[in-house]
Amino acid sequence: MRPGLHTLVHTCAAVLAAGSLGTTLHHGVEERGTALAFGVLVAVGELTRRNGTRIRQAAPLAAAGSLSYALLGEAGGRPTHHGAAQVVTVVLAASLLGSVPHVGRGHGPVLDPLARRVLTVGFVAVCFQSPYGQGTFDDWSGPAHALLLLALLSLTALCDAVLAAALARSRTGWPFLPMLRDELRAVPGIGAAVVATSAVMALGVAVAGLWALPVLSVPLLLAQLSYRRYAAVRATYRQTIASLARATEVAGYTPAGHAHRVAALSQAVGRDLGLTEPELTVLEYAALMHDIGQLSLVDPVPAGATAGLPVTEQRRIALLGGAVVRQTGVDPRVARIVERQADPYREQPLAARIVRVVNAYEEKSREGGPGGPLTALEELRLATAGEYAPEVVEALARVLSRDTEVVRAYGS
Repeated sequence: MRPGLHTLVHTCAAVLAAGSLGTTLHHGVEERGTALAFGVLVAVGELTRRNGTRIRQAAPLAAAGSLSYALLGEAGGRPTHHGAAQVVTVVLAASLLGSVPHVGRGHGPVLDPLARRVLTVGFVAVCFQSPYGQGTFDDWSGPAHALLLLALLSLTALCDAVLAAALARSRTGWPFLPMLRDELRAVPGIGAAVVATSAVMALGVAVAGLWALPVLSVPLLLAQLSYRRYAAVRATYRQTIASLARATEVAGYTPAGHAHRVAALSQAVGRDLGLTEPELTVLEYAALMHDIGQLSLVDPVPAGATAGLPVTEQRRIALLGGAVVRQTGVDPRVARIVERQADPYREQPLAARIVRVVNAYEEKSREGGPGGPLTALEELRLATAGEYAPEVVEALARVLSRDTEVVRAYGS
């Protein structure tokens, strides 16, 4: 982890939160009923948070409630007088309160998402509340006012994506641009739902009052429920593929955990080379099932080590594996990667190059004893002239040089 950016972001969020809290305590809370209603909404959104490494927006309802409060200019036809400091204070207090049950289960609050929320809410509140209080937006009514809210929310969503990618880059060391691309991919999905709900909530409360909040929260809650079901289906799908990958281990063709180690390290190398999330998913599935062709062999390969076999035998096993994968109904791209993992690397797609290099590294490091990882990496570098893609081998070396859980699993 590179603490510089993390420390800077967390410090800025802490300074903003402390300043907002002090200002709110000094001047008092304006429109306490409105503040309480939005605080409850944010807290409920935090209670429905879903934790996970691949989740872009873990608490969409809390995010929508926070942003709508920052963009609130009227409540039930009456002007509001809360400022940006009160917005940040209410959102922070409600977020922390809603995180209490998660803390009891050992899940949060996570500092990065909390810091991002404080900064993004503070940003949109300053952009709207201060000019609104000075009468700058008095002439912005009807569609113009709605477009103004959508523009501010869209800009905030983009800034949040950049901040999330930067924090992830600082935390993992992976390239920034692919991570930003993945964050931006989520904006038209759940991000668009949050933006739309935030704008509708702010406009709805301005006209109908606080009773609009529970009504307007229902569509986003339903969308969140549907997303969770989709994620559950995806998780079940991956577990099925992982179970198929274990068939070679159960049959004694490959060592225990080999497929999962290759898959984890392949994903790390893929991230270093800039693959997107969909490409990484295909790569993971192909790495899990890369040895499944060995089930067609009459005599098992010793220790399942295919890297040392003749090229013709490697290709035969790869083609058998691709045929098996096609019968499982998995994405055809996975079968193509499995089939081509033994081809000359200049003719392979990038995912097949990665699987080939990582599989060879795992086998060679396992055979080499305590000094196996370094020896295996050196052997791969010496073989880049003909067998292994040089850019993949160097990416593997960069990944192994980082102190991550994947690397520690290899004893590097």
